Amino acid sequence: MKLDRLSIALISLSAALAHSCLWGLEAANAQQSIEFNAPTIELPTSPAPGNYILGAGDQIAIEVFGYEEFTGSRVVLPDGTMPFPFLGSIQASGKTVDNLSEEITQGLNAYLVNPVVNVSLTALRPVVVDVAGEVYRPGPVQLSSLTSAETQLDVNARITAATTTPTLSSALVAAGGIRRTADIRSVIVRRQLSNGQSQDLSVNLWDAISSGGQGNNLVLRDGDSIYVPKAQPGAEIDPSLVASSSIAPDNVRVRVIGDGVVQPGEVQIQPNSSVAGAIAAAGGPNSDAALGEVRLVRLSETGQVEEQRVDLSSLVDNYQVQDGDVILVPKKGYLVGIDTINRALTPILAPLGGIFNILDVFNIFNDD
Repeated sequence: MKLDRLSIALISLSAALAHSCLWGLEAANAQQSIEFNAPTIELPTSPAPGNYILGAGDQIAIEVFGYEEFTGSRVVLPDGTMPFPFLGSIQASGKTVDNLSEEITQGLNAYLVNPVVNVSLTALRPVVVDVAGEVYRPGPVQLSSLTSAETQLDVNARITAATTTPTLSSALVAAGGIRRTADIRSVIVRRQLSNGQSQDLSVNLWDAISSGGQGNNLVLRDGDSIYVPKAQPGAEIDPSLVASSSIAPDNVRVRVIGDGVVQPGEVQIQPNSSVAGAIAAAGGPNSDAALGEVRLVRLSETGQVEEQRVDLSSLVDNYQVQDGDVILVPKKGYLVGIDTINRALTPILAPLGGIFNILDVFNIFNDD
């Protein structure tokens, strides 16, 4: 039996009163954690693609033409449902906006005459993606949605709103940045489509870095999976450019050891730093440092230990440090104790199974 407008209004009013009481209690509890009144920023409605899959946290505007009782904004709850008058809890998660609109229309057909329903997205949920491969902190990361906003101050101290975009590069940064062994020419993004199928997208970030352009910085969707493969030997990627890019880690860890440095130990420096910069971060060389005999030791991508003599007599060098490097600053006329070197190099020498001869690497009594 179809309901008249008066019956619908009375039922909707009762539900609204009960709903407002519940929200009033929640608002009173939430008010205790509010520290200041931030300016309200109204974002324009940002329609999602037609194949966008709804999920918990999405905000939806529903309009039933001619029936204001059903019109309003709703949020998809954590269990994936959304309450709606007369229809109870509707499963919204996993559906597109068009699918949800059709389901509500069919449900209201039992109560209304030819209902016309319009469903639109007003705010997308935060984007959660999985990042794996050659990054420093693999795992799930949460990014702001396309409709999120951040308050900023312009040059005239006026409050403005800036939208944030969940891009591939922002996901890599949130995962700690890429490792020096990463092949950024073929980053794979796997995406689940609305038909249940998956799609693999290959993105070349190296072109953007090498050319100085924006490149294909893919906009991510909730549920995407990112895989950064390991570069093969001989890959034509300039590590200095990558280290200076926005997808590089904020810092890398380097060990600075020896009697010629003021504060030996592990330091965190920017990935495009030089050997001299790493030594400066360790307090700098002392007056007895043999700056012409500094050694840079690293474990190569092929598992080989590489040693390079660095002349820092002028306190300037063109060597770029990498994560895990060890820098030895010896004292004039002395060889640093073997035990000290072994302890410092244990993390990078462990894969070699003890076959590495430390004396060959640190033969500072060379033919000068």
